[in-house]
Amino acid sequence: MSGRALQTLIALVLAGLWGAGLGFAHWRGNMWSLDRVEATMTDLRTLVRGTAKPPELITIVAIDDEAVRNDGRYPLSRATLARIVDTIARFGPKAIAVDLLLVDPGTKDDDEALARSLRGTSSVIAAAAVYSGGKQSIAVEGDGPLARVPNAKQFLWPLKAFSDIAAVGVVNVVTDWTGTPRFVPLLFRAGDRTEASFSLRVAAMAVGEDPGIAPDYLSLGRQRIRTDIGHILPLTFYGPRGTIRTISATTVLGGQVDGGVIRDRIVVIGATATGAGDVFPTPFDPVLPGVEVMSTAIAHLMTGDGIVRDQYVRLADAGFAVVLPVVLVGLLAWRRNAIGLAAIVGVVVIWFVVNMTAFSYHIWLSAALPMAAAVPPAILFGAAQLWLGRNQAQYFATQSELLQRVEAPGFAGWLAKHGDFLLEPVRRDAAIIFIDLSGFTGLSETLGPNATRELLNTFHALVDEEVTSCGGVVTNFMGDGAMILFGLPEAATDDAFNAARCCAALSSRTSNWLVSLPASTASRLGFKIGAHYGTIVASRLGGKGRQHIATTGDTVNVASRLMEIAAGQNAEVAVSDEILQVAGRDCELFKSGALRGPVEAQVRGRSGSLAIWLWQSSQTLQDTRPPEQ
Repeated sequence: MSGRALQTLIALVLAGLWGAGLGFAHWRGNMWSLDRVEATMTDLRTLVRGTAKPPELITIVAIDDEAVRNDGRYPLSRATLARIVDTIARFGPKAIAVDLLLVDPGTKDDDEALARSLRGTSSVIAAAAVYSGGKQSIAVEGDGPLARVPNAKQFLWPLKAFSDIAAVGVVNVVTDWTGTPRFVPLLFRAGDRTEASFSLRVAAMAVGEDPGIAPDYLSLGRQRIRTDIGHILPLTFYGPRGTIRTISATTVLGGQVDGGVIRDRIVVIGATATGAGDVFPTPFDPVLPGVEVMSTAIAHLMTGDGIVRDQYVRLADAGFAVVLPVVLVGLLAWRRNAIGLAAIVGVVVIWFVVNMTAFSYHIWLSAALPMAAAVPPAILFGAAQLWLGRNQAQYFATQSELLQRVEAPGFAGWLAKHGDFLLEPVRRDAAIIFIDLSGFTGLSETLGPNATRELLNTFHALVDEEVTSCGGVVTNFMGDGAMILFGLPEAATDDAFNAARCCAALSSRTSNWLVSLPASTASRLGFKIGAHYGTIVASRLGGKGRQHIATTGDTVNVASRLMEIAAGQNAEVAVSDEILQVAGRDCELFKSGALRGPVEAQVRGRSGSLAIWLWQSSQTLQDTRPPEQ
């Protein structure tokens, strides 16, 4: 066996073992680290699939803003709730589900009225599971069918006056890191006590049979409900709020309800009023009421139209986790050219189509697991192949070494072709621009690290885009500022002209960007620009392991100090007379905005004065001009 064939065989075996290890962990339910990626991919697949028509067997009676306004309080009085239940009961529903926690006593008469209403109906009321530390967790305890059922610290149970009359179910759901409900546990434990979920109680009451419990499914009448680990039911939403038929409690109380939407149907009573707090984000709606989440779970149990992820689906995921990395590594070994790349893309597209098709048929195949299984082996094997290809490896190593030694990305292409660039210092005339944000240091103390990074990323991208379009190079980003050079790697006759154009473009673009920021941020930020033209000394400094391009000289110092003059003179840009003389009267600073000067100014750290010009953009002048009388 040749050396290359042996390397490929080893890579295939390692890729298969990697995928098998991840697949086994996923099959056991121990790959929570991939949940964020899986949640995002699931939302995307849900949106691609689009909205779906919910079953007609469920009607939501919403305690909405109008009902709260008419009753004059929230939660509604128990007497009003009793009237709602009585009105619904007259139309003969299959079951009445009250998605409200009736844990605190009301007035005696109101509680008795609600108890009488519940006594004469097939009703389910809500309880809640309370977890230690406020976080729901699933721990394996034994090998029985309830080994992975969520174990709560205790149950928050309704008042005995209600729980003695109506069935009780637990309303907790399992959310992901975004707060989106992904699962509804169908069973809960608290010590030796096991309780059914709210949705399961309602479905069982509507069917008229108790559910049967098996290791990986529940049976409910003729319906066999395939569940995930721990008897949790995956959720897939039909659409935004109101997709499931919803009528206002005010309509019910007013006697205006159509009995056809209640008779022989499951009626779920729940809060949708603004500020009620029981809302969740979903792919379709950022604030879906909790009563619609419960109604979705009930619909899945009654019709079996939810997505399925059980041990067999997880086993299929494990199979993809083994096969996909082996196939990709095999294709990389087969062809390292356009044909091989096309084959790899084809395999990925086929896997994506299979995954999306399965999802459209309510089979929840993992998207994150095959990606986690396939990407690292493919990248590592591809990198190893490049390293072992001697000529290519030498070429890429040379480029990598050069590119890692410099900080200015604008020089990367030049260094790849001219490895001796600036090994010796070079003196030449060039234009230097400095730009800096005013007030950023104080603002960053209140923004926090993430918002500060986002603000700087946007600013850096803005500067880089404008500088590149004008033909310059950003030699260094210094936090909230940047140093820009026109004259390297090669000098050009229009360096000063382009630098002047860059000053105007940067000023206008930065002004527009600041205006687009929130007022609380924009009011604390400003900017200043300084530009000068003259002789610089450019060289490559540093040791063998790390080098950077340094630009020094009086021209650099003057350009930096001109920012202070711009800020002191309430101007956006301060430029030296030298750069305008070289740029000429046709440069952008003469053609746009307002340019005033020359004026003699003292530059800190420099003897004598310097003739400078101050520039403001037309937009800034218009914004600061007093209104006409």
